[in-house]
Amino acid sequence: MLKFILNGITPNQLVIQYTDMCNAQCPQCGMNVTERFHRSRLKQDMVKKIIDAAVKRGLKIIQFTGGEPLMFFDEIVSLIKYAGNAGVKYILTGTNGFMFANHNSPDFVEKIKKVVEKLADTKVYSFWISIDSAVPEVHEKMRGLPGVIKGIEKALPIFHGHGIYPAANLLLNRNVGGFWNGDGQESGDFFEYFKNAIRDLFAFVVNMGFTTSIAAYPMSTNGVHEDIDPVYMSASSEDIVRFPEDEKVLLLQAYFAVISELRHKIRIFTPRSALYSLIRQYTIGESYCYPCLGGYGSFFIDAQEGNAYPCGYRGKENLGKYWEMESVNIDHKPSCLKCDWECFRDASEFFGPIQDIFTMPWKFMKRTVTDNQYIRLWLKDILYFRACDFFNGRVPPNFKKLSKFAGN
Repeated sequence: MLKFILNGITPNQLVIQYTDMCNAQCPQCGMNVTERFHRSRLKQDMVKKIIDAAVKRGLKIIQFTGGEPLMFFDEIVSLIKYAGNAGVKYILTGTNGFMFANHNSPDFVEKIKKVVEKLADTKVYSFWISIDSAVPEVHEKMRGLPGVIKGIEKALPIFHGHGIYPAANLLLNRNVGGFWNGDGQESGDFFEYFKNAIRDLFAFVVNMGFTTSIAAYPMSTNGVHEDIDPVYMSASSEDIVRFPEDEKVLLLQAYFAVISELRHKIRIFTPRSALYSLIRQYTIGESYCYPCLGGYGSFFIDAQEGNAYPCGYRGKENLGKYWEMESVNIDHKPSCLKCDWECFRDASEFFGPIQDIFTMPWKFMKRTVTDNQYIRLWLKDILYFRACDFFNGRVPPNFKKLSKFAGN
């Protein structure tokens, strides 16, 4: 019985990479349009079979990603409807923003309205749009999408008018404050440089009209985690996302500080307790970290073969077809700490104490005494997530509720 209780309260999810095709030039991604490899996309019938199997296992979170999933917009909409009708409660997808690039075309508004109307007619829970820099020219140069920022600004009111509140998907990279020239590194003020840069990035997306944000940590395949063999090629070896360990700690600390300053102005999905735990992993070791749920109840489906993996980065662990897996492995204790990317790790940290309450209450009680800073952050995160309506992208933010979190 306990395993079914835990399966219901942990954030088990399925990330379905519908395609590895893309039409943007993002240097931080191995799937950008300039990369040469055989491109694929999954067949609709296969994805529906995967969804059916997921629903039978009680899974409630499905994310459709790419590449650029909305290159096949009507197919993604059809799959979102299928998943929603099958009982999946939390359905997520997003875009690099390519459809917003031609904002000066005379039919731009009508095209966007048609897109939004189709999305609004589904049960999509969260929809994201990627933003890489607080400087429009830098973001557009990185993505190879001229004019896209103005287009997003025009599109957001249309989304809001149809009851969809897109999240700004922020990538923490060297260009968040403008093209990186090493200023912070040379002056020794790396922390202050990136704190100001990330603060500017948040101010930028708020001024654009975003009401929610999510963040991706630097997705580099080089450095301390070289043993990872990603099947999800959104990682890169480019300098833009390569940070030595000491710099990565300062970058994450800067983000941690900015969240406390600004999360009353925009719904910020990153749990501060999870970020705090990750910072400690780099500074004092892994003993305080909750292991990732990837391969425990959460899985990644690749676009090349449609096979399941514990996550997008454990590419050596091909589990075969998702619907043929004999169990979701919920009896196996999670143990992986190989990467520091937020995809499954943030949720695993956030729900870790809840699992302890049910399985090892003595451990939770001990931690409230020995690790009270983490517990305080975690409890505050729970209250904050509730104030954010658990980041439901179909409702506007309640700034009266968020105001209680000003400065903390």
